[in-house]
Amino acid sequence: MHLLKIVNLFIVFCLIAMLTGCSPEVGSKEWCEDMREKPKGDWTANEAADYAKHCVLR
Repeated sequence: MHLLKIVNLFIVFCLIAMLTGCSPEVGSKEWCEDMREKPKGDWTANEAADYAKHCVLR
């Protein structure tokens, strides 16, 4: 029974990991859209530079 609990916990962990998803890749269309919606006061210096490089100067 102990092994079955471990297997079930592993399966649940894998499902949670798959469902949480990841943030879009920097420079992708989705990332640029997310940055447009994010208040500019919350941007880091790196995010602002990446936004200019990938979304404005495309």
